[in-house]
Amino acid sequence: MRTATPRTARAINDRLALDLLLERGPLTAPQLRALTGLSRPTVSDLIERLTANGLIEVVGETGGDRRGPNARLYGIVPDRAHVAGVDLRRDRVHVTVADITGEPVGAAVRELDPGLARHAGGDGSAAAGRDPLAELVAEAVAEAAGRRRLHTVTMGVPGMVDPLTGDLGANHDVPGWRPGTLKALRHRLETPVTVENEVNLAAIAEHRTGAACGRDDFVLLWLDDGVGAAVVLDGRLRRGVSGGAGEVGYLTSGAFAFCDLSAPRSLPPAVFAERVAQCAFVMVAVVDPGLVVLGGGTGREGGEELAAAVAEHLAVMAPVPVQVRPSTTHGNPVLEGAVFTALARAHDDVFGRPPVP
Repeated sequence: MRTATPRTARAINDRLALDLLLERGPLTAPQLRALTGLSRPTVSDLIERLTANGLIEVVGETGGDRRGPNARLYGIVPDRAHVAGVDLRRDRVHVTVADITGEPVGAAVRELDPGLARHAGGDGSAAAGRDPLAELVAEAVAEAAGRRRLHTVTMGVPGMVDPLTGDLGANHDVPGWRPGTLKALRHRLETPVTVENEVNLAAIAEHRTGAACGRDDFVLLWLDDGVGAAVVLDGRLRRGVSGGAGEVGYLTSGAFAFCDLSAPRSLPPAVFAERVAQCAFVMVAVVDPGLVVLGGGTGREGGEELAAAVAEHLAVMAPVPVQVRPSTTHGNPVLEGAVFTALARAHDDVFGRPPVP
């Protein structure tokens, strides 16, 4: 085993302190020493270094109720970088801009014209060199960002994303998206833009703040105007070779197509719960996640009642034990997951990803 060099040790310590400040908010030097286990001189050097690099700053004092000088509170410099999360749906685009601490600082919503799909040339390329969808999304992002320069943008889309190219595949439900749209959007925004499947981003949000928080293995079953799933194993999102992991909407069980679950009101509640269980059973039998989260509009509206009914059916069907919970994320989980993903990249780029010693 190699011993970490002084430079590597500093990088590891710096990132450890920055992550603690992101997670817990402003901290004093004694608090950083207690949480990291580092010595007083090491923490003093660390604070001086991070301050000089413009990553942290004094945000206040604490200890006014005790004798002696007050302790300085250090926090992340929020304007060090900004990111944008985008939820590109079939009918509208939602944007949230956040500073590097994750605090939202801007938002925008634009309606999508279904006629966008008619602006393509015969080969699917943008007519007359324009890409109306890229222009609309870029305008929404610019509105949310204001005068802030964005470090990175993550966009959720309803469709499969090729892990090799990072672009949206042929099977999608975004009006106006065509070959070259991603390139055009990156050109207009002049910043890195990453595209990710919307259900995958919702799973990231569920893992961070929702029903799957603290769980390394789970499946998010998405029940909305489309049906899909996202798979998280060993704490990592699994996309598959072609980006199609979790695309259960293409499956059938006898005469029942799983994609029909997007219209629950046409079924009695008991029948709907049984069919959701059949859909979930496929994922449980294959990957044994231990937890199925029911997300999307229908999954969230069904709440604990639907989750309990699905769990009852799975207890009979599944060969392994599994919990079923409704989504507990707040607001828009796709947008939330997009912001989390963009922040993860910004943190690595700005704070540094220390090498493994």
